[in-house]
Amino acid sequence: MTSSASAAAAGPQRSGSARRSPRTPILITIGILAVLVILFFIFASLATDFLWYQQLGFTKVIMTQWVAGTSLFFIGFLGMAVPVYVSIDVAFRFRPVYAKLNSQLDRYQQVIEPLRKTVMFGIPIVLGLFGGIAASSHWQMVLEFLNRTPFGKTDPQFHLDIGFYVFSLPFYQGIVGFASAVVLLSALAALATSYLYGALRFAGRQIGITRVARIQIAVTAAVYLALQAISLWLDQYATLTDGANKLLVGATYTDVVAGIPAKQILAYAAAVVAILFIVTSIIGRWRVPIIGTALLIIISLLIGAIYPWIVQRFTVDPSVKSIESSYIQRNIDATRDAYGVSGVKESTYKAKSTATAGALASDAVTTENIRIIDPALVTDAFAQLQQYKQYYSFPDQLDVDRYTIDGKVQDVVIAVRELDQQGLGASNTEYNSTFVYTHGYGVVAAYGNQRSADGQPVFLESGIPATGALGTSSTFQPRIYFGENSPQYSIVGGNGLNKVELDYPSGNDDDGNGNATTTYTGNGGPKLDNAFTKLIYAIKFQSQQIFLSSAVNSKSQILYDRSPSDRVKKVAPYLTIDSNPYPAVVDGHVVWIVEGYTTSNQYPYSAEQSLSQSIADTYTQAPAYATDQINYIRNSVKATVDAYSGKVTLYAWDKTDPVLKTWQKIFPSTVKPMADMSGTLLSHVRYPEDLFKLQRKVLGTYHVTDAGSFYNGDDAWTTPNEPTKTGDADLQPPYYLTMKLPGQDPAFQLYSTYIPQQTGQSNPRNVLTGYLAANSDAGDTKGKISSSYGKLTLLALPKTDNVPGPGQVQANFNSDTTVASELSLLSRGDTTIERGNLLTLPVGGGFLYVQPIYVKSTSNTSYPILQRILVSFGDKIAFESTLKGALDDIFGGDSGAQTGDADLGTTTPTTGSGSGSTGSSGSGSTDTGGSTGTGTGTGATNPALQTALAQAQQALSDRTAAYAKNDLVAAAQADANLQKALEAAVAASK
Repeated sequence: MTSSASAAAAGPQRSGSARRSPRTPILITIGILAVLVILFFIFASLATDFLWYQQLGFTKVIMTQWVAGTSLFFIGFLGMAVPVYVSIDVAFRFRPVYAKLNSQLDRYQQVIEPLRKTVMFGIPIVLGLFGGIAASSHWQMVLEFLNRTPFGKTDPQFHLDIGFYVFSLPFYQGIVGFASAVVLLSALAALATSYLYGALRFAGRQIGITRVARIQIAVTAAVYLALQAISLWLDQYATLTDGANKLLVGATYTDVVAGIPAKQILAYAAAVVAILFIVTSIIGRWRVPIIGTALLIIISLLIGAIYPWIVQRFTVDPSVKSIESSYIQRNIDATRDAYGVSGVKESTYKAKSTATAGALASDAVTTENIRIIDPALVTDAFAQLQQYKQYYSFPDQLDVDRYTIDGKVQDVVIAVRELDQQGLGASNTEYNSTFVYTHGYGVVAAYGNQRSADGQPVFLESGIPATGALGTSSTFQPRIYFGENSPQYSIVGGNGLNKVELDYPSGNDDDGNGNATTTYTGNGGPKLDNAFTKLIYAIKFQSQQIFLSSAVNSKSQILYDRSPSDRVKKVAPYLTIDSNPYPAVVDGHVVWIVEGYTTSNQYPYSAEQSLSQSIADTYTQAPAYATDQINYIRNSVKATVDAYSGKVTLYAWDKTDPVLKTWQKIFPSTVKPMADMSGTLLSHVRYPEDLFKLQRKVLGTYHVTDAGSFYNGDDAWTTPNEPTKTGDADLQPPYYLTMKLPGQDPAFQLYSTYIPQQTGQSNPRNVLTGYLAANSDAGDTKGKISSSYGKLTLLALPKTDNVPGPGQVQANFNSDTTVASELSLLSRGDTTIERGNLLTLPVGGGFLYVQPIYVKSTSNTSYPILQRILVSFGDKIAFESTLKGALDDIFGGDSGAQTGDADLGTTTPTTGSGSGSTGSSGSGSTDTGGSTGTGTGTGATNPALQTALAQAQQALSDRTAAYAKNDLVAAAQADANLQKALEAAVAASK
């Protein structure tokens, strides 16, 4: 009966087991398939990355990263997993087999034993994965160490090469930190295993431990303490880059007298205690190493914390200025060197405040090139006059460059007409965004120092197709496939039989809608010439179009990662990229010029700065949380990205930079010598904005080279806030201008101003204290490199002077009754006033301020029109229609200045031969040499327009006479007549 019952009971169990068994292979199959799918997705990502680098010719970059990262992963994995496993295995193998355990441990063993092998292998593997990932993420640090280059300079404390701190010390500290983590985790694993299996027992105050467990734990403790001894020894060098809770970055008096010796003593003490643990592993007595460990803790408190506090409190604080002077000097010298401003010397500039006749005669180059076109305000004008279609756009902030026009260098405001797919509206389908709307078209440039008769920019390059002084669509490639606003990806090219890409709007009817079409013929992306590449890119971009569309053929290419900054960053991952790439027409191509920096935060004694916060101003926003602290920077690389082909070229600009030399060893042959730059490209290279902003911040404090004055902080400067903004405004940005600095030749300069640094004051003094300019002329079109490029000029005003700063000048403009009256007339009705960039120029023996005033209608389709120029010199203010008129007013009718601005009342507009938005000959709105107008392209005058302009000139004269008599009624009437005349002029020009 019992046997039968047992058999009956066993029968259903076997039957149930048989019913469940078919699911097991299914689950295993599903699991395998899931793993294979995940692996294929990972493989697809890696494969597309490789194809991208291969197409650009930078495969050694990605392969070096992969090899380094993979090698470090396995090193980190094995370095973590093996010690932890060995520690667990040793503790288990030598466990006491017949140990009498308490009931609690016995229950633990019963739970753990069925999973013992899984745990013994699983824990090391999991920890190994974390260790591998942590190690692989530091591939750059390891490669820098293995390929390190000496700086050729030593620190003032230990007299070691700077390269030790930049390349070696971080590596050594990383190795010690990783090893400490491995030993600590191994010790915890050994302790847990020994306790669980009875090798380590606690019975009241009695501790029982087996011989093997004693040896294992003691040796592990010895290794850990030895690592801490090495860490303490390295920490003494790290004090030279530490600035936390101290007067300055670097070793101070307290560090040198107390901190560094304490770290050395503690390192020796930790080594001695480590030896004591080794002795314990042999003799079996714990008392000595435990006492040694306690003494080590006590000593660390006494000489590591209390003694330095005593030195700081009773020796340094009472006489900090004199005691710390030599260390402050170290900080000054190192900071200036690390930020590339060690050669900057102040030049006293005694600015005049009285304008005299002919005072600007010697500054004709500067006054002739004063930029009255504000690149931050004319974007709407560019859009209204040159955008043509809703799927084109211009950036919010245009760029300033210079070109040689008719043998004369001209400052220009320039932008590319980029594609903006958001403007397509309902037409922004996946097919259109992938195959049809693929690129922008053309370059638009305007003279920086000119405006048309009606206040518009004077274009020197414009239209679709492009025409003008920079060339035509037949002399340079105008298509913009790679830009700052390019689509995420496009598929272009093909067999040439079916042009599907929209090229530009024209009178031609290639696509049935009055648009010209094209097929990409460059080499800008990987080819989709087989099913495998189509599949992996379909996975990458989650698009079935890539794999299924008939528009994709064997000649198709996929363009992606199209931002110039992103492309340079990917091929040179060691570079920090400038926030403002800019376009230039170079040797028949539109190229983006991208500035690349090598940086470090390990330069001894150099003050740290947040790069992102240092470059923040009106045009560049600061992040909410910055993690980019640096204390060394060099503009080591200048890169170009071809706007048509996407080709990236890196040029070694600072070939003396040790960081760049190190990376050239890591990625050989990826950076070309500066000599390979063409003359045309060299003529467009300029001093980088982000570097200049960082240097101006550093020089605001570190222009002071005397330690005592530096400590007092009585001559600290800061950059003024943007004067045209109210409230909590951002800093005023630097500006590019061609000008002649005192005692120098004319050059393209990047400049900024300083006012006193007055933290916490509600009404700070806004007077000029300094003027910083960087020579931005790298060379000429013949390829001759300028020896003056990069020279920083710092003009310091005497402390007794009260030359108004930008904020005070803007306040003077706003409070001047005549100016306020005229501005109120200009802003009446449905128009508003927009104040342009307030420029500061050291001319005429003083400082000249120039600000363009724009008038803008409140309608949606309006754009700012340049109508007036505000000028200030000393305590004089002028507000005129032209820059020359304003300068003559300031300087008593004879400024001696030459200016490039067009006279509002006398300029005769002409037209170029551009096709405009429809491509019809001679009737477009583009202008390659003058202002906007109509005509037949011959430059013939327009009688109606001439009459309107003459009436405008008369109204201006009447207005000037009315203000001279203080007759505001007559002035208002004259302004009304001027408005009517201008409206008539605009109507006539149409």
